Amino acid sequence: MNWRPLDRVVSIKLKLSVVIIGAIAIAAIVSTVGYLLNVPVLVRPVISATIGVAGMWLFAGGITSPLREMARAAGQMAGGDYDVRVTESSADEVGDLARAFNGMAAELAEVDQQRRDLVAMVSHELRTPITAIQANLENLIDGVSEPEPELLNRMLSQTERLGRLVAQLLDLSRLESGAIALERLPVDVGALVGLVVDEARLRHPDLLLETRVVPSDLQFEADAERLHQVLANLVDNAARYSPVDSSVTLDVAECDGQVTFRVADEGPGIPTDQLERVFDRYHRLAAARSRGDGEGTGLGLTIARWITELHGGSIRAEGVEPTGCRMVLVLPTEGRQ
Repeated sequence: MNWRPLDRVVSIKLKLSVVIIGAIAIAAIVSTVGYLLNVPVLVRPVISATIGVAGMWLFAGGITSPLREMARAAGQMAGGDYDVRVTESSADEVGDLARAFNGMAAELAEVDQQRRDLVAMVSHELRTPITAIQANLENLIDGVSEPEPELLNRMLSQTERLGRLVAQLLDLSRLESGAIALERLPVDVGALVGLVVDEARLRHPDLLLETRVVPSDLQFEADAERLHQVLANLVDNAARYSPVDSSVTLDVAECDGQVTFRVADEGPGIPTDQLERVFDRYHRLAAARSRGDGEGTGLGLTIARWITELHGGSIRAEGVEPTGCRMVLVLPTEGRQ
């Protein structure tokens, strides 16, 4: 471990000044002692310089050791070890650099973990429907199964699931790169809500889907396609997580220059400590909230939040008493008709 007596000095310039002054002082002391001991004149400067340089090396080693430590850590990170950290004890600019380095290392570790999660999630999500489709096709080819409508519908459902996953991954990539630009046009909220609910009824015929739009002729400027994507995701999540024969409601109201969408279900709800985390990438709730269909990818709500923020709005999850969950989407009404 390097000797670092100057860690509390807040400036590297001041540290260098201290080292230089110390070296000069040591040289002066050695020269004086040499004079008192009658050391030859030509020998005294050599001894003074040697001791002064040794002192400078000793102190300078403590100053530069964080830089050497960061160089070694950078090499380890280049090899894939993102858990390495450097000492942050220095109070000067080098210490600031060390703290920034550790922050960067932590972010890279998080990104690497997200990459691993993505690979694992995509592998799992793709493998399940592909395996089902392959098994059904093999049965059809071998004559084990007949091409009945029910079998074909199951295969179509698995194909649609693959399509949704690919679409979500593409949307996520575009949103992260900033490649998605909103096309703001007047949106008929009643018509949009009706379309979203009709699509949900086709996928969840056993649920009661209720809507209310106030005022009934509400319009405002937004990207209709992206808003449809957000609402469809919220309603589909609510329907999938709700018990059979329960209800899902979609209420829309305008107030104080904002349009508020509320999607509520009667499912088991979301634990309080996860109300914020549900919008994190790849986050999926415990199996207790799922109806067992396994279709969640942990991307839908992340994409919904991004689209909402692009509109200048906000989205949050709330608990419902005695049971259930409510998603609240708030968008500004600038440019409404």
